Amino acid sequence: MDYKKLFDLSGKICVVTGGTGYLGSENVKILKDFGGTVVCADLREAEDRWEKTEDKAYDMFVKCDVSSTDSIKECFKAVADKYGRIDVLVNCACYGAGYGKGSQLEFMDDETFNKGVDGSLGTVFRGMREVVPFMKEKGGSIINYCSMYGLVSPDLRIYGDNPQKQPPNYGAGKAAVAQITRYAACALSEYGIRVNAVTPGPFPNPKNQDDARFNQELANKTMLGRFGQSYEMAGAVLLLATDASSFMTGTNIVVDGGWTAW
Repeated sequence: MDYKKLFDLSGKICVVTGGTGYLGSENVKILKDFGGTVVCADLREAEDRWEKTEDKAYDMFVKCDVSSTDSIKECFKAVADKYGRIDVLVNCACYGAGYGKGSQLEFMDDETFNKGVDGSLGTVFRGMREVVPFMKEKGGSIINYCSMYGLVSPDLRIYGDNPQKQPPNYGAGKAAVAQITRYAACALSEYGIRVNAVTPGPFPNPKNQDDARFNQELANKTMLGRFGQSYEMAGAVLLLATDASSFMTGTNIVVDGGWTAW
């Protein structure tokens, strides 16, 4: 066995939703670095770190609104029209709802709750459903993003009035992502489609790290006593995208610095 080939994505067509985001952009880069043809699917094409580079980390950009089934369908069709198929889908994009007083359980209205659950769960469901026709013939790998707050509750005592306060609909939706991943792994196994999940711990965007007290309390929740760096999520995604995980489906890889283990 040539183990280096297990991680070779040459000839594989990979789509990353939310591919210009903080974590999504690292997914794009590592899949590209290991030989994949990578499509970045997002609402905007570039963030600051790519605007000054001539060689972007992706092969194709497709505008995609993951709140819209029609937009997702158009995205996948554009990829298939150009490359003939889709081999890997990373469902990284999500959106939230519920901020300030409206983020609290006792004050959140039905519309806000449902929108936030859709932003965590519906985005993943629609992505999986719409990619199946493009993977049925030759199989593929679907990778869904969960969250540590889909496994445990946030400690709301450390959030206070911090704008990063976690609303209940976010964690509820992410917990459901872990379950629908298991369900989809079973439902799609007959087509050779593997479905797995990754669960990040604390990976706050540096742009949001301006509250030193909060940052320290959050970091201390991990066994390693620090935040994750964006590239530290990429290895788990690479594993699940490649033949190195060919006997893995229905699983969830937790990358949280030990947060949920104690």
